[in-house]
Amino acid sequence: MRIITLPRFNVNKFKADLRQGFKNLAQGGFKKIYNHIDQLSIKRGVDEMGIEKFVNQCALLAAGSGAVAGAGGWATMLVGVPLDMANLITQQFRVTLAITYYQTGRYEWRFNDFFKIVAASLKVDAKMTVTKNVMEEVAEKLMINLGSKTAERLVPIVGAVIGGSANYLFIKRVARQLIGTDDMRVISY
Repeated sequence: MRIITLPRFNVNKFKADLRQGFKNLAQGGFKKIYNHIDQLSIKRGVDEMGIEKFVNQCALLAAGSGAVAGAGGWATMLVGVPLDMANLITQQFRVTLAITYYQTGRYEWRFNDFFKIVAASLKVDAKMTVTKNVMEEVAEKLMINLGSKTAERLVPIVGAVIGGSANYLFIKRVARQLIGTDDMRVISY
């Protein structure tokens, strides 16, 4: 009888690769994601749906990718986590743009000005200029958020519920921090 052996999984290599991926994200990935967002369509979405529905739509889109990433355990997680992370960042950026438009009436932002708002929403001290270190710190905060539920996502089906819920609540929490109040319906869960 032949014994089936599973390939070895090197946790340290996985962690190092993940860290390198986040450094790459900080060195240009954020700007690339930002540049693909149509700011005028966010303005239109807020004007047509209202801020509450727009934030909820973004939270549901984030929940969808979280659920898919965790649905099949390891099989979907290896491919799904990077895609989930990209979608989560995109939805966070969309919510940030929507709420800043809602509060200021301004929908067009330069990347550096916008990134200061993102950093503040994650409680990262951006000071006056957006530097590589600030971007790396934002990437680290996002990694902590994603990593906190990664182990639970390894269990098929349960991982879908956990991944979707974690993403949904993350987007709602971002909205809460940007709005700065607990009594608006935008942030109710």
